[in-house]
Amino acid sequence: MDTIQTKEHKHMIEQLKAARDESGYDQETVAEKLGKTQSYISKIESGQRRVDVVQLKQFAEVYGKSLAYFIK
Repeated sequence: MDTIQTKEHKHMIEQLKAARDESGYDQETVAEKLGKTQSYISKIESGQRRVDVVQLKQFAEVYGKSLAYFIK
């Protein structure tokens, strides 16, 4: 089974979007903070791109959340 299609992955994506919304950041701002492009953030939030644990930790730091916040 492709991990990108699992409930856990979908939950993580939903949490990434929720954390960004709560932070008041748009995709462009998050991209700048991570040194990435806006399309990189968009692909992650749309489920087209996987996120490894190191990347997830970077998102958590930007949003001021724990890693547990993103994991179901």
